[in-house]
Amino acid sequence: MALKTKPFDIAEHLNSPEDIRDFLQEVAAIGDESDFIHALSTAARAMGMTEVAKKAGVTRASLYKSLAENGSPKFITISKVTKALGCKLAVV
Repeated sequence: MALKTKPFDIAEHLNSPEDIRDFLQEVAAIGDESDFIHALSTAARAMGMTEVAKKAGVTRASLYKSLAENGSPKFITISKVTKALGCKLAVV
C-alpha cells in the first residue's frame, strides 16, 4: 500500500499571533527580501487573507497579487500587512 503524503505548509502550523511573530522574526533574521515577502504571504494565509486584507485596508485580490511569487509590493503594503498581522517593523 502506498503512503499518502501532502506537501508541508507552514501556514497550517501558525496558530497564534506569537507563532506568526516568531516566524516573521526568524525569516527577517536569516532570509532576504523575497523570503520575507513570501513569509508575509504565508502568515496572511494562516490568519486568513480576507481578514488581513480588511485590516490592511486593501482588497483581497490586490493582497494576493502583491504577495505572489513574482509580486513586487510597495513598502506601504508591506507595512500595512505587517501591522495587520499584529507585528511592527523595526530597525535595530
